[in-house]
Amino acid sequence: PAGGAVAGPAEARTEARAFFFSVPKAYCLLCLSMQAPCEVVSCRDCGTLPLGAREACPFPHGRGEAKSAAMSLVALIDYGSGNLHSAGRALREAARLSGSGHEIRITNRAEDILAAERVVLPGVGHFADCAAGLRAQAGVVEALEAACLNGNTPFLGICVGMQLLAETGREDGATPGLEWIGGEVSRIQPGEGLRVPHMGWNGLSFSGAPHAVLAGLGPEPHVYFTHSYAFSVTDPADVAATASYGAQAITAAVARDNLFGTQFHPEKSQGVGLRILSNFLTWTP
Repeated sequence: PAGGAVAGPAEARTEARAFFFSVPKAYCLLCLSMQAPCEVVSCRDCGTLPLGAREACPFPHGRGEAKSAAMSLVALIDYGSGNLHSAGRALREAARLSGSGHEIRITNRAEDILAAERVVLPGVGHFADCAAGLRAQAGVVEALEAACLNGNTPFLGICVGMQLLAETGREDGATPGLEWIGGEVSRIQPGEGLRVPHMGWNGLSFSGAPHAVLAGLGPEPHVYFTHSYAFSVTDPADVAATASYGAQAITAAVARDNLFGTQFHPEKSQGVGLRILSNFLTWTP
């Protein structure tokens, strides 16, 4: 509006549409989550979030107000995974114990992922089934990539949710993963006196100082595993913890920048697991 006058709702919508649709395959992270006043709906269909889109938004909410309203949101991704509600209960208890004030929201909405301060991807079952279930959620993989891979939103993958970070899963044939961390998920080799699946409590080992998400667990922390396949990581620097299973050193946790994942189930690991979840909720990558 001329003379610096404040635009009314109709003018704001018109200006917003003109701005967003002038940039092919681009959307504003904040407008997408807020849905007002610009009401940009079709931008959900595009697959990219260009750097600087938020700063380029011409409206006040594109410069921070909408995002600040969602700063305490943790998006717990619902794609049909079996440990969804147990993970939700444990995260809510961790938020209470840590005093972090986070809202834990079970969701399969791309806009919730983009608005969240943190994202958790649970997972139980076969790699191929979980990969297909995740990709079946409209816009979710694209939102995860925008927020967590190309952005800096802290991410936690649990069990198969961690395995999906791999390039390939070898369960039920070769299935592409998200390809965020190099390596593949292959079957654990049974040893003398050892059963597959690897099920029960096992200790964590660290090659150096524990990662921030694994800090303060006390001496010889034990966590709960149940899995038949393990993540063989290409770069040893991406391994945050291992667990011994006979002569095998199984990847127990992976970490890179704002990404973290556990092969074990923190939601089933009692006090140690709650400490790990509390650490994640207060972690600044």
